[in-house]
Amino acid sequence: MIRQLIRSYVLLVAVAIGLFTLPVAFTLTAQLRGDTEVSVEREATTMALLLGNADTASCQALEEMAKAYAAETKDEVQVTATDRCAADLPRPERDAALAEALERGAETVDWGSDFIWGRTLVITVPAKEGGEVVGAVRIVYSTSGLTHRLWTIWGFRAGLAVAVLGVAALLGAVVARRLTAPLRQLNDMASKLSDGDLTARSPVTGPQETQTLARTLNQAGERLDTLVASQRIFVADASHQLRTPLTALRLSLDNIADGVDDEFVREDVEQATAEVVRMSRLVNGLLVLARAEAKVTAAEPLPLRDIVAERLSVWRPAADERGVTIALRGSDADDRPLVLASPGHLDQVLDNVLSNALEVSPDGGTITVRTGPGAGAREVVLSVADEGPGMSDAEKSRAFDRFWRGQGLTGRSGSGLGLAVVRQLVTDDGGTVTLTDAPGGGLCVRIALRAAPRTG
Repeated sequence: MIRQLIRSYVLLVAVAIGLFTLPVAFTLTAQLRGDTEVSVEREATTMALLLGNADTASCQALEEMAKAYAAETKDEVQVTATDRCAADLPRPERDAALAEALERGAETVDWGSDFIWGRTLVITVPAKEGGEVVGAVRIVYSTSGLTHRLWTIWGFRAGLAVAVLGVAALLGAVVARRLTAPLRQLNDMASKLSDGDLTARSPVTGPQETQTLARTLNQAGERLDTLVASQRIFVADASHQLRTPLTALRLSLDNIADGVDDEFVREDVEQATAEVVRMSRLVNGLLVLARAEAKVTAAEPLPLRDIVAERLSVWRPAADERGVTIALRGSDADDRPLVLASPGHLDQVLDNVLSNALEVSPDGGTITVRTGPGAGAREVVLSVADEGPGMSDAEKSRAFDRFWRGQGLTGRSGSGLGLAVVRQLVTDDGGTVTLTDAPGGGLCVRIALRAAPRTG
């Protein structure tokens, strides 16, 4: 928008310059041409009068005047031959202009070109005695000086126009930035809102229209912040309040299972216990998701490989029980990249991804965890690949939806919030999560994180 305003302003100034400067320049050009023509014609007429007198004094004066004029102006004075005044001057060639002067007694002016002028201005004036044409005087005037003065006139005005346009562009940029400052503030607020910062507000400045728009957006932001905060508080409170009764219910079911000898009753109790465990996971997932959406912590540089190694050490015992191997691959030990992430986010991300990978991995399978640089210098990639059944393209498109659960080898015991939590946490830290097919089958979760700038 700023560029459009500047272009419009400069175009307006250019039109104004054109309307005021071009007519003046054309007027000066026409005036220069007219003054020159009058001056040369006056000299030619004076010489023609001397030629028409035909006495000795006049002929001598004509010759001296013509030679002096030619020496001073570098132009050429031509005089027709006459028996009564044999001046030592060049003779003009017989042409239509000379014939017009000698036969009809008409003066002719030839600029040599229809566009401004040519290289020479030729003026032919008849010499008369008693009303009878007795000869003609022709001055061949070089227009090089006129051309130089013409370039001076147009060049000065062109330079002045360029300077004015430059100043206009500079002033236009300043004015445009001042006019669009409220719009940029509104755009910054909208960008922050789209990034999840519901506390962003725009100053109420500028014209009346932008002030009204700023007030409307600020009110909408406040309303949205209130609604989202209420929703998060409700989910967090509900999840927190549900954890205690679920824990008590699970303990009661365990006690019942320990005191029941009936196999059918025990089976029903175990099934109920499994559902309670699944509900507990669901409640925990909702609580984690509500906290993730709250964005209460800021990203800071964290050692990725140290966090990965620590979480793998926690999950290896569970993997060993099923004969699943968790292998860490990637960068060398002395190359420990730092990534920008909120404290605790990577731990939860790895826990959810490893839990899903372990669930779908077959007994004796391998889960491969890799860390390394991404496509750009400011990106670090963490990937977790399993050897499970993988996902179809349709399943990948829904995998990040809340409460959607895929069919793992160990059954549908998940809450359906794991990958939703992963995407929320990674996105909050400025990263991305994608699902691809693992080499040899299975699913690969690729997590791209922002690399922290190195210091020192």
